[in-house]
Amino acid sequence: MHLERAVDDYAAHLAVERGFSAHTVRAYRSDLEQLSVFAAERGIRDTDDLDLELLRDWLWQGSQAGLAKPTLARRSASARGLTAWLFRDGAVAKDVGARLTSPKTDHRLPRVLTRTQMDSMLDALVLLAAEGDPLALRNLAIVELLYASALRVSEVTGLDLGDIDLDRLTVRVLGKGSKERVVPFGVPAKNAVADYLTRGRRELLAQGSPTTSALFLGARGARVGTRSVYSLVARLLEGLPGSGSSGPHTLRHTAATHLLDGGADLRAVQEMLGHASLGTTQIYTHVSAERLKESYGRAHPRA
Repeated sequence: MHLERAVDDYAAHLAVERGFSAHTVRAYRSDLEQLSVFAAERGIRDTDDLDLELLRDWLWQGSQAGLAKPTLARRSASARGLTAWLFRDGAVAKDVGARLTSPKTDHRLPRVLTRTQMDSMLDALVLLAAEGDPLALRNLAIVELLYASALRVSEVTGLDLGDIDLDRLTVRVLGKGSKERVVPFGVPAKNAVADYLTRGRRELLAQGSPTTSALFLGARGARVGTRSVYSLVARLLEGLPGSGSSGPHTLRHTAATHLLDGGADLRAVQEMLGHASLGTTQIYTHVSAERLKESYGRAHPRA
């Protein structure tokens, strides 16, 4: 099979059969298209001619070009996924990428806000929303829900009106791999969303299509985009102490850590976050431990 065609077919497999998000499929396709170019420069255009040495050379070239370890790890995963799929599909006689290893990434703890920082951020949004501006009402509802339910940005922007139950205080979200889960939220988030639905959404809806089912709308009445939510959270986090991500994922990290700080069960947090592996959730136990050590160092007389 021609390598370029294999990349197209594999990307379709990831999207249709595996249910990967459009963002993930684009990233894998981009990696494998670069692999195709690298292979063609060495006279290899067919999947039968792929070998482990070529794949290792491709990763080495990326390393020499200064690619970050997470990027190299994703490249390795992309190549292994392609060769494993080709082998399972009978297109090649051997899985040449099975022994391809990923570079070890640096395990950095995620950025987490303190409860005081979160309270200050939300208090500022409440003051803006009190003036009745529809976008301010929407912004408060979005941030409250991001923090209350530890949602991904794509999950909150993908919400429809029927996904949120204000009586039961739950929201139904479609996560990675098209996996659905139901997540709780609290009274402050309920009040913010209800206020937005009553006073804000109607005005925004008048700017666009009256038939849209999207919960959160942009200034023109269409479904709000992820970029708008990124910009909103980045502005809110600007100037706050702490290094690391300044996007909506910081609120997800913060929610998970605050849940564990408050005694929540790790598996319950895993289910709430929609993590396939408990190991992914366990990073928040490390964050909680680091925060405990910092508090101990500041407060204990024998620290």
